[in-house]
Amino acid sequence: MPDQILTLYQTTGFFYLTPGMAVMWLIGLTLIYLAIAKNYEPLLLLPIGFGILLANLPLSGLMEPNEGLIWRFYHYGIQWEIIPPLIFLGLGALTDFGPLLANPRLIFLGAGAQVGVYVAFFFAQVIGFDLSEASVIGIIGGADGPTTIFLAANLSPQLLGSCAVAAYSYMAMVPIIQPPIMKLLTTESERKIKMKKVRKVNRLEKLFFPIVSALLIILLIPASAPLIAMFMLGNLFREAKVVERLTNAAQNELMNIVTIFLGLPVGATMNADTFLKSDVIFIFILGLFAFVISTSSGILLAKFINLFTKRKINPLLGAAGVSAVPMAARVVHKVGMEADKRNYLLMYAMGPNVAGVIGTVIAAGVFLTLLG
Repeated sequence: MPDQILTLYQTTGFFYLTPGMAVMWLIGLTLIYLAIAKNYEPLLLLPIGFGILLANLPLSGLMEPNEGLIWRFYHYGIQWEIIPPLIFLGLGALTDFGPLLANPRLIFLGAGAQVGVYVAFFFAQVIGFDLSEASVIGIIGGADGPTTIFLAANLSPQLLGSCAVAAYSYMAMVPIIQPPIMKLLTTESERKIKMKKVRKVNRLEKLFFPIVSALLIILLIPASAPLIAMFMLGNLFREAKVVERLTNAAQNELMNIVTIFLGLPVGATMNADTFLKSDVIFIFILGLFAFVISTSSGILLAKFINLFTKRKINPLLGAAGVSAVPMAARVVHKVGMEADKRNYLLMYAMGPNVAGVIGTVIAAGVFLTLLG
């Protein structure tokens, strides 16, 4: 009888549990807690956290290659590069390029905020990561989860889970990380700078922008095509005003469905064997470093531009150049309001914010072109 009980016990997952799996459970539960209790990127941290729990349940077979249910989500959705572009289709349908078109010089702030991506890329190489791994770590600085996942799936699949969690964690912590940097690098008088009213963008400009942008960017950097094509198609749906059903589907039903099938397999890639390594700690540190540099470089570029122009830019707008849409723009607006309650920066901050999305995708395209 004791032998039969032992045999029965050995057929359960309890027999194969390891301390590392228990640690991963804590990490997964922490992400679930942050999503529910703190409202930190709940749409993604919640399925990612649950995916971590599932990935560390022995004998479940959920991530078994060619057989597991979640492995199929991962293989066909992420490895086949389907889900991240679909996320960008939804983002495009949600994005208004009007503020950027009304004040085109703000696009430079979106580009300037990508400095952290390249700085972290070089630092990662210095401490021992190879070129492909360094590029994926660097892209975390753009605070763009889908782009990070897209690049990791192509260049360093073994880093996909840790880099995705880092990217989404920093997106969630934008209201915590950015304000101290913004206040450190700007004076109160600079934070009070009011942006002058910009011209009204006509419908024809909004229609042409996604078409022309897709043509030019994809011709210049073909590797960016999957993300840029879907991003601009979604925006064309929005601005055409004749396909409301497609626009609503891209913004809501499709976006919600692919978010589920993105978060769950990303979390499920984080089993104890691959995640509990010293390299992962460096990834989170370098990702934070990249994000801080991106925020700082955007602000400093705005201050530099002000040296040569009469129409001053509020330097806070440079912090919106990271790709965390619209969180970074909202934080810029909030910090500006703290300095002057009549200073409304949200509309202006959306310009560099959406430019940052494009800038991060272009950076990923450059890495793919050089290393893919």
